[in-house]
Formats: sequence, C-alpha cells, structure tokens
Amino acid sequence: MSFLPSERFSVAPMVDVTDSVFRRMARVMTQRAMLYTEMIAAEALVHAKYYLIDFKEEELPCCLQLGSADPKKLAQATAVGVAHGYSAINLNAGCPSDKVQSGNFGAILMKTPELIAKCYQAMAEAADKAAPAGVSIPVSVKTRIGVDELDSEEFTFKLMGTIYEAGCRHLIIHARKAWLNGLSPKENRTIPPLDYERVYKIKAAFPELHVTINGGITTMEQCHEQLTHVDGVMLGRAIIDNPYLLASVDRELFGEDKPQLTREEVLARMVDLGAQLQSEGKALHFLCRHLLGLFNGCAHSRLYRRYLSEHMTKKEVRPDILLKAHQAMVQGMLDV
Repeated sequence: MSFLPSERFSVAPMVDVTDSVFRRMARVMTQRAMLYTEMIAAEALVHAKYYLIDFKEEELPCCLQLGSADPKKLAQATAVGVAHGYSAINLNAGCPSDKVQSGNFGAILMKTPELIAKCYQAMAEAADKAAPAGVSIPVSVKTRIGVDELDSEEFTFKLMGTIYEAGCRHLIIHARKAWLNGLSPKENRTIPPLDYERVYKIKAAFPELHVTINGGITTMEQCHEQLTHVDGVMLGRAIIDNPYLLASVDRELFGEDKPQLTREEVLARMVDLGAQLQSEGKALHFLCRHLLGLFNGCAHSRLYRRYLSEHMTKKEVRPDILLKAHQAMVQGMLDV
C-alpha cells in the first residue's frame, strides 16, 4: 500500500514544532489524521541517536520524515524507523533552510531529480526488508513545484515524473517553489506564489500517483475543495495558529459520527495530558506552547494567550495553569 487512509489529512513536519508532545496534543483532538515527525537527519539514526525518534503508541498513525542526500544512509535510517514502529517513512526534498542546504539535502535535491529517485528506491527497498512479514510500510517524498530558476511547468513534470518512474506512488507537493538564496524559511512559506493548478495537473497526468497538497490551506472548507482535485491535504502553520482546527478533522474529513469536542472539553483533556507529561519528567511549557492558539477567534483570547505566556515557564507551574488562563479570558468577557 502506497497511501494510507490517514493521509487524507495530515499535519506537516515542522522543525521545533511536531515533536512527541505536539503529536500527543494533536491526538486528543483527532485519532484519524496522519501526524509527522520533525525532519530527522538520517545521519543521526545511522549513529544510533534513536532517542530522537522515540514516540508513544497513542501518536500512531505517524510518519517519520528523514533528511539526507545519501541513499545508503537513508536506507539505514528507514530500517531503523520501520523497526521502531512508524506507520510510514517520508523523504524531505523541499525544505529550504540554510542548515539543510549545508548538508546538500532538502530543497536543493530538486536540482538533481535522479538523486531523489535513487534515495527513494533505497528507502523503499529498506522498508520492504525491515517490515514484518505481510506488512507494507509506505515511503513517500515531500517536495515543491520548483527551486530557484528551475520553476517552469516543464521542470515540475520532469521532477515529479522522475520520482514516479522510480516507483514512488505518493508525493506530497508544496504548491510553491523554493528560493535557496535571498529568502528565509519563513519567507519561503509565503512569498513564492501558490500554484495549485500545477499540482492538479500532476495528479491528472499520473492518475496512479497519490498526491497530497500543501501550502496556504487554513480551513475545512478549503480542505474539502482541495480534495476534489487531489488525494490528501497537509496543513502546517494553520495548526500552530489554530490547533482547535484538529477537533473537526475526524467528522469533516473522515466521516466519523461522533460529537466534536468543544474548546473547553479539549482544554480539560489537556490538563490531564499535562499531568501525565509532568509525571514523565517533562516541563509543562512543552505542552503549553502548542496550546497558545487554542482559543484564537474567541472574544478576549489575547487574555488567555497572555496569561499562559507569562506563567507557563515558571518552575512551580501546574497543569491547572490552562484553566487559569481560560478563566482570565472569561473574566475579560465579564468585565466588558
């Protein structure tokens, strides 16, 4: 199987964001979505830094994203990820950060489509060998529609076609090109214009290819619209800004027939999660930072964010800080 049902909706891999605590937070609101790790350098797993990919069973389904330009190292890291129990493995061929560029992987790989193909084939072979009998662990590639001056439609089709011909049947396509010089990673998420139509053309040209679209999608309505053209949608920064969006995913996109949690119900469950994390020796701010946007769009949500920001790093903080932050917001409503 090259495309898991959970890939219908996924949360993008984001450095310093999609860690294990984030994924446990997300699972409170959605059981069906595919969650991704941060990008993990294959080199780290080759050198047995397995603690970087530890996770809890509750985080599944979860995809391990790897970064490297070395097929051999990617194969080794893929085998480690499969042995650890990840649901799927992904190759990063789209990140434009300086750190990734210095290692000659990420977005710079788009300049050598044949190398992406070799990396994919090595990973797919390793996944097949490492998987338990009768189990298939999908391997996918995340990329963009172009890089620097290589941004013509002709180039995009060559890039995607080369990866497809290598056997890949799931591509995650950020519908922007990447500028490797002159733009920061943040600017690369917003300044290059979106070109959804080009992604749709890729899907039409390769009907057997499962295409997940990424970039600029922020609402359930937009997710529904995109899914009339492609197989999956991936959201990133929209989830940071509004994590409560996850609470609607299972009903809206997977057809689950169960009531959607209210923000207050989510908050109560986060208090329980916070207590669990503290019992494991984890500082509470690792959870709270992911919840700053939980009430975005609600009246006086800035009071919730302010209280949480001011108190979440204190040594004596307890999980009920979340309830106190919410009370600060409610009090703001009453004072009007």
